[in-house]
Amino acid sequence: MLLYRYLSPSMSPPSDGRAVTIGAYDGIHLGHRAILMELKQQAQAAGLPTSVLSFEPMPREFFSPANPPARLTRFREKFEVLNKIGIDELLCPHFSAVRDLSPEAFIKGLLVEGLNVRKIVVGQDFRFAAGRVGGTDDLERAGQAYGFDVTAVPPVYWRDKRISSTDIRLALHAGDLETARGMLGRYYSMSGRVVRGLGLGRELGFPTANVSLNRRQTPVDGIFAARVIGLSGGPLDGVASVGTRPTVGGDKPLLEIHIFDFSRDIYGEYITVEFVERLREERKYSDLDSMVAQMHKDASAARAALAA
Repeated sequence: MLLYRYLSPSMSPPSDGRAVTIGAYDGIHLGHRAILMELKQQAQAAGLPTSVLSFEPMPREFFSPANPPARLTRFREKFEVLNKIGIDELLCPHFSAVRDLSPEAFIKGLLVEGLNVRKIVVGQDFRFAAGRVGGTDDLERAGQAYGFDVTAVPPVYWRDKRISSTDIRLALHAGDLETARGMLGRYYSMSGRVVRGLGLGRELGFPTANVSLNRRQTPVDGIFAARVIGLSGGPLDGVASVGTRPTVGGDKPLLEIHIFDFSRDIYGEYITVEFVERLREERKYSDLDSMVAQMHKDASAARAALAA
């Protein structure tokens, strides 16, 4: 999959144009996948490349930098999922490049003149342009004028509830991994590179792989039965913690996972941690002995949950 981070002439498509979808695509849940599958079908029938037009940071992150929503997928994670789905291009300029555009300027300058769009596939509730004043009706009118087709894909439901990134965040925050998994169509996961920590886990008999989250807000917290993807011999079972580690004076969110029956050196490896079941909330203990006793209980509970 090709990646473009700037609005530039290098983005110029073949003369036949592009099939484009537009959105944040945070989480790439089942509703997003319905749009992407429709995009692929239309593009294949017309002989066009498939393009996802997204923006970094996401609009809500841009306008609320001090208190952004908990991001479901970091940029690299989004890229990897779209690549696996078979999208041809991810067009991801900085949001500031389009934040002030009117619907007319967004359509004519970016979509028509910049991308040579021939087909647009979006969700029914799609909004765009400054102040979110643009909608599918604006796209349809412009399509008649400029010669592109617009398809608005209806929402997808799980257990009679409309699937959205917001509801997935709420479910994860509440520890409801079942709802999140149902809406995502997969276990919720976070990825990152294994970094060196303080080594305290190894001293306590629970060596952990520490993963830097690179998020201001985390969508999950607590102790989890989890699996690690990305290492040879995987997936590998373990017990994971997402939190600030208050017992040892931590102050930044960190993902740690103790992989069962595992002793390899994996510093620098890029791994994905799937959250299978939330076991409990994070706690502050009066001493390390109390914390270690609870860690043994957590490990047993995680083994049982993963075996089930």
